[in-house]
Amino acid sequence: MKTTFIRTLVLFASLAVFSSCSWFGNDEEQDEFAGLSTEEQFYRQAVDRLDSQNFRSAIATYQALESRFPFGRFATQAQIELVYAYYRNNDLEAAIAAADRFIRLSPEDSNVDYAYYMKGLSSFTADRGLIDRFLPTDPSKRDPGQARESFAEFSQLLALYPDSPYSADARARMVYLRNSLAAYEIHVANYYLERRAYIAALNRAKYVVENFQSTPAVSDGISIMIESYLRLGLNDLADTSLAILRENYPQHASLDVDGDFIVRMEVTDPSLLYTATFGLLGDNRGDPSLAPASRPRTSGSQEIINAQDNPEQQDRSWLSVLTLGIFD
Repeated sequence: MKTTFIRTLVLFASLAVFSSCSWFGNDEEQDEFAGLSTEEQFYRQAVDRLDSQNFRSAIATYQALESRFPFGRFATQAQIELVYAYYRNNDLEAAIAAADRFIRLSPEDSNVDYAYYMKGLSSFTADRGLIDRFLPTDPSKRDPGQARESFAEFSQLLALYPDSPYSADARARMVYLRNSLAAYEIHVANYYLERRAYIAALNRAKYVVENFQSTPAVSDGISIMIESYLRLGLNDLADTSLAILRENYPQHASLDVDGDFIVRMEVTDPSLLYTATFGLLGDNRGDPSLAPASRPRTSGSQEIINAQDNPEQQDRSWLSVLTLGIFD
């Protein structure tokens, strides 16, 4: 009986707490929108708060307007202005979601091009972190995911609405994004080149030359191609690429005053000891040859076949067998 009484008392106390919370929440909302009764009043207050840069309160007012008057004459305009309010409040994911919602609900609206533009601009801004606002960082060294999304969204705007008043700004930002994406590929190619992954470096450089024409990174891509070809011993291809670099970029840093290619004499090659000790021990520099000093005459599989065809083998001593050929 006593246990039942305690449980009932706890239940009533919980209900009282929740009721009080709900009551205060309603009072706060009523105070915030006190005196607002018509759709136009809600809209005017939202615009006033947006103009005064009180973006959080403007977002709440736009949301209240839409929930109370979902089919009113200001509902569509409130939806597109809500995109801007989210963007200015630095809630970029919400801005993209609100723009997508506007495009889906009002595809024939005169402001739909603005929704596409704000999607691209939100992705463009999301690529810049908090540190980038205060320190001069290189955006081309970051993950290019947001940059690619922004480029694709601006491209969609230009494809659908080439005469939009936002097209000029979108084009300018696409040029910047394209240059940044090309520079990112060059950073990756240099990373591979410094670690003697010449084929990977070559593929990245060729991707830049083939897909990012007219960007500043093309000359660096050709330079990496030349060095990769030299390291791989493909001198004919290196000479062809060098002729292209001399013809189109005679002032490139990889060419000396006589137009000869300057080969990097040191290539990063961190040893296991160097990596394990965070650079305290060991070395990460080497001086590799431009191409393998010798190449196998036949592949490993062909050598096995030849050995099977010629079963005669030199007799090995027990010492050689036990020491795996170290001692004969």
